[in-house]
Amino acid sequence: MTKWRCMACGYIYDPEVGDPDGGIEAGTLFEDIPGDWVCPLCGVSKDMFEEVE
Repeated sequence: MTKWRCMACGYIYDPEVGDPDGGIEAGTLFEDIPGDWVCPLCGVSKDMFEEVE
């Protein structure tokens, strides 16, 4: 599964872990996260994330 990095603070969204505190279950692909989700560390929107290769 592809991980995604917040370009503002460096937080890594790992689909295998999800964001339990933000209501995102483990196994949720980044593309399937609701559009109003924000980075749990700095609060920027989803469009501020980039794929990590």
